Amino acid sequence: MSRAAERLKLLIGHLDRSPSAITAAPTSAQPFTHGPPQRLRYTFDTGLLTPEQRLFYEENGFLLIKNLVSEEDIDKFRQEFEKICRQEVKIPGLIVMRDVAIAKSEFVPDQKAISKIQDFQEVPELFRYCTLPQVLQYVECFTGPNIMAMHTMLINKPPDAGKKTSRHPMHQDLHYFPFRPADRIVCAWTAMEKVNRQNGCLVVLPGTHTGTLQEHDYPEWEGGVNKMYHGVRGYDPQHPRMHVEMEKGDTLFFHPVLIHGSGMNQTQGFRKAISCHYASGDCCYINVTGTTQENIEKEVMEIAAKKYAVDGKIALKDSWAIRGRLVQGERISM
Repeated sequence: MSRAAERLKLLIGHLDRSPSAITAAPTSAQPFTHGPPQRLRYTFDTGLLTPEQRLFYEENGFLLIKNLVSEEDIDKFRQEFEKICRQEVKIPGLIVMRDVAIAKSEFVPDQKAISKIQDFQEVPELFRYCTLPQVLQYVECFTGPNIMAMHTMLINKPPDAGKKTSRHPMHQDLHYFPFRPADRIVCAWTAMEKVNRQNGCLVVLPGTHTGTLQEHDYPEWEGGVNKMYHGVRGYDPQHPRMHVEMEKGDTLFFHPVLIHGSGMNQTQGFRKAISCHYASGDCCYINVTGTTQENIEKEVMEIAAKKYAVDGKIALKDSWAIRGRLVQGERISM
């Protein structure tokens, strides 16, 4: 038995004797009864992850799987994205974003004008990413068997225009989500080309997923900040960090409380990645009134009202229920 397997066995035994240890964090909830045996706080034993991989995710909050998505699939996703940029297709509900540094420049209908698209669940070719069997088999290790695709993005990080606006501030994805438990949510983030420190790879603070959701707001950056790019207030800048360099097709799975961000794109090319946030179909919506998430709720509601052409206020949970798509198992409470 490997050293990691021995440590994992000891940890499982400890949790079996002390079930309260699983539910101690306020971002989690009681463990689901439908899950496979030997479930730790953050992972299920589905037979896919090695003891070393499970232990790494339990301790660090992320896991890199090499060469998970084929080059052929990624090239198809890129072609579909370029069609959207050229306005060859019109997709209801799709959010198209431009970097704040180029937002006021002359519009050019190609990929150079677009920094990100969100909510591509109505784009069949792009949404196919969220249903790839090889991705879902890993997602199940974190969510359990009932899987909802909740939030979709294709990121086209532009070359920095000199104002450092291509950065993404350090943040926790849970800040944006009105559903819990956090431990049954995971992001799959796939590099669509080589991603390194030069073109702005992801930066993670290992182990911060064991903490709680912190207050977020716009950072005070001289060059401006992109819309909805909130950052964590008061995190420890001395915390050890890791730059996650990836090859085309590599996929990073990470916890929604993990503090992460990305640096500037200091190259002349665009850095592309495709991602989906998944949640267990057993998760439940919460009321964020009176919490640190009220500021993002206001912004999301303003966008949702315009996006869905709704008169009056639309509930935050309703905007997520509209976006969510079942991709495996049953949709129980989402």
